[in-house]
Amino acid sequence: MPLSPEDRRYLLQLARETITRTAYHRELPPVDLEAVSEDLRRDGASFVTLTKHGALRGCIGSLEPRRPLVLDVRENAVGAAFRDPRFPPLRPEELDDLHIEISVLSLPQPLSYDGPDDLIAKLRPGVDGVVIERGWNRATFLPQVWEKLPDPHQFLQHLCLKALLPADAYRHSDLKVYTYQVEKFEE
Repeated sequence: MPLSPEDRRYLLQLARETITRTAYHRELPPVDLEAVSEDLRRDGASFVTLTKHGALRGCIGSLEPRRPLVLDVRENAVGAAFRDPRFPPLRPEELDDLHIEISVLSLPQPLSYDGPDDLIAKLRPGVDGVVIERGWNRATFLPQVWEKLPDPHQFLQHLCLKALLPADAYRHSDLKVYTYQVEKFEE
C-alpha cells in the first residue's frame, strides 16, 4: 500500500533535516514513534538518493526491513550524505544544491532462471530493482538505474562490476538474483 502524501512529505523533511543537522555536527532530529503513522512505524527498507545538479552525490540504503521505516530513512540519509564510499562527505555549502529522493522497497524475491537469456527475458526494465549475489559479493541497482542503463545486458554487466564480479558473471548459473519494486518520491 502506498504511503500517504503526508508520510512522504514527512520522510523528505526528516531526510533533509537529518542531513543538515549532521553537516553542522548537530544531533539527529528526534523521532517520536508514537506520533508517526503506522506505516512509518512498521519495519521497512529504503534507499536515500542524493543528486547535485542532476549528478549522483550519494546513495545508501537497506535491502531488508530491520527497523521502523522512519528510522531507516533517517539512518540512510546520513549514510547517503556522509558515508557513501564513492564520494567525500557532504559539506554544508552543498546543502542548497542537494536534491533528495527516497525509495521504499518491497521485499526482494528470488528470481529463478535458466541461463542468461531467460534471466534477461524475466527482468522488467524500469520496474524491477535487481540484487545479484555470489558468495560474499552482492550489489543492487534500484529500478531508476534502468533510465541510465536501459539495455538489460549493460544493466547486468554494470551490476556485476558493482558487486566486484566479472562483467559477464550474470552469464553463469551460480549467480543468485532477486528482484524488488520501489515506491519512489522526491523533493
